Amino acid sequence: MVHGAFCGGWVFDTFQAPFAAAGHRVIAPDLPGRGAHERPLAAAGLSMRDYARAVAGLAASLEAPPVLIGHSLGGLVALLAAAEAPTAGLILLSPSPPWGVAGGTIEEAISAFSLYALGPYWALSIAPDYPTFRRYCVDRLERAERRALFQRLTRESGRAIFETLNWWLDPFMTTLARPERIGAPILIISGARDAIHPTATARDTARKLSARLDVMPKMSHWLIGEPGWEAVADRCLAWLCAEAAPLAAE
Repeated sequence: MVHGAFCGGWVFDTFQAPFAAAGHRVIAPDLPGRGAHERPLAAAGLSMRDYARAVAGLAASLEAPPVLIGHSLGGLVALLAAAEAPTAGLILLSPSPPWGVAGGTIEEAISAFSLYALGPYWALSIAPDYPTFRRYCVDRLERAERRALFQRLTRESGRAIFETLNWWLDPFMTTLARPERIGAPILIISGARDAIHPTATARDTARKLSARLDVMPKMSHWLIGEPGWEAVADRCLAWLCAEAAPLAAE
């Protein structure tokens, strides 16, 4: 399970429980640049390629190809990693779109351009912003839970955010998806109330990847922990049984 921006593997502490109960071994690593022993500014300069290589390396080290489940930015990391290492399946939860998929909402445009107020943010590590987190990520959670989650967030690589949100300015096309190199089925799950990665964008991503798209009508962006997350996990498990069972189960 691959976490999103500003987060760590801890975001899956609750979400992974149904998978473990179903007999799956769950690994939820921290991406490079974060973790208890990392320097506060360790994420500065890290690329989406660095994240993808770390996940691909972990996947390649396992006895059998794993199913990669990524949330938000972690969905895009999982997608890029799957082109570098064998996988049994991909589940992308409210994923950041790959290179070439343009957002069509005001919220997506704001997220792409607002960071320029920080200057050359692609060279920095970016601190999490509570109003943004509250409005776009955890809008369906109670205040106390929102605050508790925010306290655990860490600084994020400005370069990785730039490569993702401003992909049209990236001459290296870092987040270009290569579906022809992914020999595994792909499921995308989108929350109908998600403003930061809305269903329209998820639909374009699914079309680009020839993936199945499932839309959760009452869900927003925090599919891994907002009310109704159990239904998201159930849908993932049902898909695993139907599409990726031979290699997903131990």
